[in-house]
Amino acid sequence: MVLNRLRLFGAREFAAHWRASVASVGVVAVSSALLLAVAGVSGSITESVDRMSLAIAGNVELEVAGVTGGGFDQSLLGEVAKVPGVAEAVPLMQTQLRAGDRRMTVIGVDASVTALDSDLRNAIRNPSALLGTPNGVVAGAGTGLSPGRSLAIGTSTVTVTEVVDAAGGRRINGGDFVVAPLGLAQRLADRPGQLDTVLVTAEPGTDRAALRAAVDTAVDGRAIVADGNYRTAQAQDAVAILRYATLIAASLAVVVAGFLMFNAMNMAVVRRRPALSTQRALGGSRSAIVGDLLLEAGILGLIGALIGIPIGIAMGRWAIGLLPALLFDSFAAKPQYFLPGYAIPVSVVCCVLASLVASGAAVRQVYRVAPIEALRPVGTTPADTIGLVSRSMFGAVGVAAFVGSVVVALEVPGQFAMAAAPLVVVGAVALSLAFVGPIARSVSWVAGLFGAAGRLGATSVQRAPRRAWATVMTACIVVAMVVAVFGASSNLVDSARASFSSLAKTDLNVSTSSPNVIPAGPALPADLAATLSKVPGVAKIVPAQYNYATVGERRILLSGVAEGTNGILFSAAESRVRSQLLAGEGVVLSRDVASDLDLSVGSMFEIRTPHGVQRLPVLEVVDWFSVISGGAAISLAAMQSWFDLPHPNNLELTVAPGADVAAVADAVRRVAGDSAQVFTGDEAVDGLSGAAQQATVLTAALTCIVALVGAIALLNTLMLAVIERKRELGLLRAMGASRRLTAKTVLSEAAAIGIVGGLSGLIVGGFAHYVSASALSSFATIDVRFAESPLVLVFALAALCLSLIGALPPASKAGRTNIIEAISIES
Repeated sequence: MVLNRLRLFGAREFAAHWRASVASVGVVAVSSALLLAVAGVSGSITESVDRMSLAIAGNVELEVAGVTGGGFDQSLLGEVAKVPGVAEAVPLMQTQLRAGDRRMTVIGVDASVTALDSDLRNAIRNPSALLGTPNGVVAGAGTGLSPGRSLAIGTSTVTVTEVVDAAGGRRINGGDFVVAPLGLAQRLADRPGQLDTVLVTAEPGTDRAALRAAVDTAVDGRAIVADGNYRTAQAQDAVAILRYATLIAASLAVVVAGFLMFNAMNMAVVRRRPALSTQRALGGSRSAIVGDLLLEAGILGLIGALIGIPIGIAMGRWAIGLLPALLFDSFAAKPQYFLPGYAIPVSVVCCVLASLVASGAAVRQVYRVAPIEALRPVGTTPADTIGLVSRSMFGAVGVAAFVGSVVVALEVPGQFAMAAAPLVVVGAVALSLAFVGPIARSVSWVAGLFGAAGRLGATSVQRAPRRAWATVMTACIVVAMVVAVFGASSNLVDSARASFSSLAKTDLNVSTSSPNVIPAGPALPADLAATLSKVPGVAKIVPAQYNYATVGERRILLSGVAEGTNGILFSAAESRVRSQLLAGEGVVLSRDVASDLDLSVGSMFEIRTPHGVQRLPVLEVVDWFSVISGGAAISLAAMQSWFDLPHPNNLELTVAPGADVAAVADAVRRVAGDSAQVFTGDEAVDGLSGAAQQATVLTAALTCIVALVGAIALLNTLMLAVIERKRELGLLRAMGASRRLTAKTVLSEAAAIGIVGGLSGLIVGGFAHYVSASALSSFATIDVRFAESPLVLVFALAALCLSLIGALPPASKAGRTNIIEAISIES
């Protein structure tokens, strides 16, 4: 029965007005694609880290990992192996070393690697041959190396004995790795007798919790004892702000699609009122009619969601290339595209639900119109108005959402503060529902300013206030989103750059890392500082050590600082605190780390080291751009002795007065060779600021796509309005109205919608910009200063232009209306 009604009424409606259906499906498809793209980007980051860990560890029960890149003493291996229940303790080095002008993942193993059931074990087809070949390594296919090739890595030269091109090998960092005998890997890294990881397999029947407790006791605070997936959890924290920001942009695309679905279904109901009235008169129930209409909307939403799947996958693959290297730097993982299993069903469900909810708001008028009322003109039936009680309820919800957004932005800590921006959108939509009439009258008044054609357009607006409301709100949300996203992103990048400003005081940096990532790379050659001190023009050298460390459950950047450094955390501290820090009397923490660990000034900060747990009082809590990770600073002496990191990985050079910085830089490069990169302090600021800006590129790109979706939605809505007014426009032409006047009628209505939508979007967007900047201050743990940009006027003009451009096709269609066809009775 339902299928028969759908075939008789729904299919006929689609055939007669296929453009409306195609438009709705298209916008839903883009929304589905955006949701999938966001899920793909977020999932790819965490899955890349997870798959690399799984490919190396395989069947291990526990992982004993170094707190920092310095690892721990190899003697700990024997103590772990003695723990009851441990079947095998497999030593491992996993580090990144410089190989020419690139950094390469180097994995060091010994004969016990055969105990693993992992891709790493399978990649080494002949362990005896590898372990028995002096300076021999096995390379992944992703390195681009070939058998027999010699390669300088770290401090030595190695020879590639075999290249792994199997599927398992590609799962290890995308095939971009080399496997070396453990002793060779330690020599390449200049870390004799050190390990990064011990992989623990358990004897059959061993209780996992008891085993972990026993291993933890044996380790005695000298390393981290964790499950194999702990790096994945840290990666999820690292990309939280990117995930939330892009998800908001994609969700707003669904909102825009919902408005178009509302308009399309609302017009469909209006067109079919006589048919619906006939159904009612013949005994059809309201619930059956509404169910049929919702089924149509659900089918359109489902089709759009399915079409969006391949588009979203392609967009996700493209977006991975936009991500900054800073995101992956701390995990030594190569970004690969992975789409989480939940992404497609969640995207489909969201799009179908949005279609049903939006359509439900439109078809509810079926319940409010009696059969005889269906013959009355649009705008005069109870279904075309919103009652006082409903308006009051919507108004209360809107005000509460606006107030709630401010409270969330200012009071809620961490990533949950990002919910403030969506609350503004909810508030704007709810408040607009309370003022549908005034919004329509505003559009009508503005349209009337365009002369006779405008007054005709104003009449059309007055007859269909809800259509005008939905179209205005589409423009409003698009403009608001663009203003808020670009404004907040600009504020974030500017504030981040200001927080990096101390780095510009350094004339030259010598590091194993590029200027666009945190300088937490491998150590510099032991004698490099002494050699560089003899370069003409170098007046002073300040060593520093940066390394990612695990504290509690999170990964932070640990900085070892010396006197004269321009490091960010050190420079942010008070002068008195700096002296105490250099003397080894305490630690300086970033705001987010202090909050996560529930620490304040005077509290004791604990960290595991290869020499046991170390404790320092918190000297000061400072602002720090912690989008990627939090930070802590200790003295360089403590850093080197606690973590067995004798050599710095960053040198800050001061050029002698009168010396040419560029000439000195060239001389330093010649001396350092391929072992380091040389860049100025300004380049360091530009690099980190560029990385911060690059992290916002994806959100900005999604915002532009949503703006395009909004433009298409406006075009389609106006086109649908022209189709709906076909008879009216035909009568105008029959009464002598020129094609030009008829086209101007549509253009004036579109201009009015653009003006009202653009101005309201500026107001809502400005407010959303403010709460977003406040929320980012909480999340990024720096003071993100709210500052309006003159570009907001450009955005307002863009809204007007989009409305006018979107109105050109329907205006042209209106001007070319065939009088006979328009006034004839449609079949």
